[in-house]
Amino acid sequence: MPEFSYRVVYLPRSTSRDAARRILTDHAEHGDWELARLRLYPDGSRKATLRRQIIRAVRTGESHVRQIGKRAVRTIQDQQERASQDREP
Repeated sequence: MPEFSYRVVYLPRSTSRDAARRILTDHAEHGDWELARLRLYPDGSRKATLRRQIIRAVRTGESHVRQIGKRAVRTIQDQQERASQDREP
């Protein structure tokens, strides 16, 4: 299930409809916000709730790093053994 971050933007009643649209569009284009809810109050002010998805990086475990390290060590040991076998008559 995705997690979201929320931001609330209050727009006073003196803000025109076109200016409110421009403000919300700027948030959407430059901050990756999307409109979750818009409430228009009787006095003409607006409360916009914006949201954006939180993307978390998945960290690889140390076991993965250890496995790669063991494989690298085994490969080096195998190469050394082959080289020593080639030297022997």
